[in-house]
Amino acid sequence: MTDCAVFQNDAGGVSVVYPANGAAMTVALAKANVPAGKAFKIIDAATLPGRDTRALWTVDPLTLTDGVGERA
Repeated sequence: MTDCAVFQNDAGGVSVVYPANGAAMTVALAKANVPAGKAFKIIDAATLPGRDTRALWTVDPLTLTDGVGERA
């Protein structure tokens, strides 16, 4: 299982951040890679819908409870 961080981007879509080189996604890693002020949730990447429908993905902002990005 690979975890990733998801957050709502400025266009209203969903962006996904994956850790590099097989590293584990942690709250600290997500904070460092998610844009400042964006709430995020760490999830199992296997639960994401297929990439062919990525433009249709949505996320409930109330579920983004794992932290807030700090990347400038």
